[in-house]
Amino acid sequence: MTTDQALLAPPAMRTGLSRTFLAMMARDARVLRKNFTGTFLRVLMQPIMFVFVFSYVLPKIGAAGAMGGAAGDASFATILVPGLVASSMVMQAMMAAIMPLMMELTWQRSITDRALAPLPIPLLAIQKITAAALQGLLGGLLVFPAVLFIHAEGQAPEVHVGNWAVLIVMLVAGSLLAASGGMLMGTVIDPQKAQILFAVILLPVTMLGCVYYPWAALHDVRWLQIASLANPLVYVSEGLRAALTPDVGHMATWAFMLAVLGGTAVLMWIATRTFTKRVLT
Repeated sequence: MTTDQALLAPPAMRTGLSRTFLAMMARDARVLRKNFTGTFLRVLMQPIMFVFVFSYVLPKIGAAGAMGGAAGDASFATILVPGLVASSMVMQAMMAAIMPLMMELTWQRSITDRALAPLPIPLLAIQKITAAALQGLLGGLLVFPAVLFIHAEGQAPEVHVGNWAVLIVMLVAGSLLAASGGMLMGTVIDPQKAQILFAVILLPVTMLGCVYYPWAALHDVRWLQIASLANPLVYVSEGLRAALTPDVGHMATWAFMLAVLGGTAVLMWIATRTFTKRVLT
């Protein structure tokens, strides 16, 4: 059954699809709950170390004075909050989509079992994207208290929600964007070359994703400022910066909204097609 056929199906069949979709989501939630401790440690370790070094250690030894200079009077801890939340959310959502998918499509080949469920394959792809996005959202929410409360005396970040609508859209759409990108990479990259994924894609995405500095601070390195526009993490970081630290210079709202919402739609469409092709071959 195609997606169009599913939409035109009678109410009873649509109800069956909804129940199957929710049952698969419940299964993924149970797996996440069983592995919560490992997920908790994996999500928090790197951001906590960054926050500890840049927001606690460096101010204590007097080496963080210039960190916030590019953002005016904002402290480096203030700049870090939205950036690290965005980075954790995006990386967790991507990895939650990539790693299980590589195993299911190759070594375990367990994707065949899921494909036998009474659910169109494109909808199965959307279910996996949604499950990965929820893990990414959870990762961002877990990191937020850590980056908010770990700091040296007098170095507390100045955070307040300037726009709740922008914050909610960035959290939800940013997670879906990352999960869709993760599914796309998981279906097109050879698992035997997975190390290239980390070295060539994920590391540059993180380091050049405006996590540790606002996008506007790159005006003196114009070529890099323009090149970084190809990095989806830039838009999620800037969106959360606009929502959580509106006093810090950030990208125009229309720009990051268009990139995140449009990118989510495009990546999800491409990812469902590549996923369907891999499952059926």
